[in-house]
Amino acid sequence: MIRMSALFCMASLGAASAGAQGFERDTIETSEGALEITFVGHGSVIFSHGGRLVYVDPVMRETDYRQLPDADLILVTHRHGDHLDTAAIAALTKPGTAVVVAPDCAGAVDGAIVMKNGDRRTVQEIAIEAVPAYNIEHKREGGQPYHPKGDGNGYVITFGDTRVYVAGDTENTPEMKALRDIDVAFLPMNLPYTMTPAMVADAARAFHPRILYPYHYGNTDVSELVALLLGATGLEVRIRRMP
Repeated sequence: MIRMSALFCMASLGAASAGAQGFERDTIETSEGALEITFVGHGSVIFSHGGRLVYVDPVMRETDYRQLPDADLILVTHRHGDHLDTAAIAALTKPGTAVVVAPDCAGAVDGAIVMKNGDRRTVQEIAIEAVPAYNIEHKREGGQPYHPKGDGNGYVITFGDTRVYVAGDTENTPEMKALRDIDVAFLPMNLPYTMTPAMVADAARAFHPRILYPYHYGNTDVSELVALLLGATGLEVRIRRMP
């Protein structure tokens, strides 16, 4: 049975984030302790696990990252300005911070690790898989996809025994639908750049995450997705403030 929850907690990410209160947070238990998820907004998410902070697509338009704790690992899905922000990355970087970027971000961040579609690496003792992120149907007027295949990544990040998939800007590709053993998934749902609710539901039914967060959803009516997934046993849709 689908359960739609809307947890609104006023909390800060550590003492350094006193000026960034208002983020929603969830906690998920893993085999190696609690995984805390902080929902910054749009495509920007923070994971805290085992004393490490992992930032995905930090951009200053969502919050002032100078007020948040430094990152151990930063993941960037692609080069568009609502996902790649070198000022935010600089604000979060400390000695030893690792930055992983998609192929179309090569050269944008000094010292960054470029992961191509299909690559697997362990960075900061965290296993990462790069999943292709691209458009099949939605294209610009000239016929070029908004996100061409090979440019961008989604990432599967493993925390203990818990596999978290952050899809980036993509449609319901064959590579996405072939994923297995995903516990938590973040799937984008705004047009014309990513997916319709029907596309997200199609992907979710294919790889069946335990928890699904629609994110990067703009003005899309998220209740459409909940309705489409009614009856999908063992899959919980959680709605958070991620427009």
